[in-house]
Amino acid sequence: MQQPVRIAPSILAADFARMGEEVRAVAAAGADYIHIDVMDGHFVPNITLGPDMVAAIRPHSDLVFDVHLMIAPADLFIEPFAKAGADIITVHPESGPHLHRSLQMIKGLGKKAGIAINPATPLDVIDPVIGDVDLILCMSVNPGFGGQSFIPGTLDKLKELRRRIDASGRQIDLEVDGGINAQTAPQAATAGADLLVAGTAVFKGGPEAYEANIRNLRGER
Repeated sequence: MQQPVRIAPSILAADFARMGEEVRAVAAAGADYIHIDVMDGHFVPNITLGPDMVAAIRPHSDLVFDVHLMIAPADLFIEPFAKAGADIITVHPESGPHLHRSLQMIKGLGKKAGIAINPATPLDVIDPVIGDVDLILCMSVNPGFGGQSFIPGTLDKLKELRRRIDASGRQIDLEVDGGINAQTAPQAATAGADLLVAGTAVFKGGPEAYEANIRNLRGER
């Protein structure tokens, strides 16, 4: 069953020199989760941050820390991110040889487990593990950089993922990430997404704009 739409600002678009303040600001502005994009320059063509940054910002918010591992191999870093304060850890099926084992590792550390679906990843990859995940992240851009445009075909993928989640009878977040703004957010929500990741659309304009930016993503004025 689709849940109310929640907003997860991606700190990839925040001011890295003021990260603690930025996390506090978006939390005060109405964010539901904090989305943390971890990139290694290998699995994706960019390098961002590691467990130390997560540990550094953890005291600044009690919101859910939604950590997206765009790294390979991912298994080596699951425990460090769990210890640093991640609440949800999401991995890509392509980032290791044994997806089920990776999900078991996350759950064994007491965290929620997510699986990320790239634009070219077949949706059937979720079927054997849908009983083990708490979140499915549908990438609406190719991962690696912020500021990309939403891939329209993602809407059909979201509809099919919503159908599969509902058929499972489990409460699983359906998250979408990439090119989410005031125009694409309602389209994604209508297609079945209930957790929207947004970077530029939240952080543009500085802290005084964050509340209005988040309200726009929710379709509120």
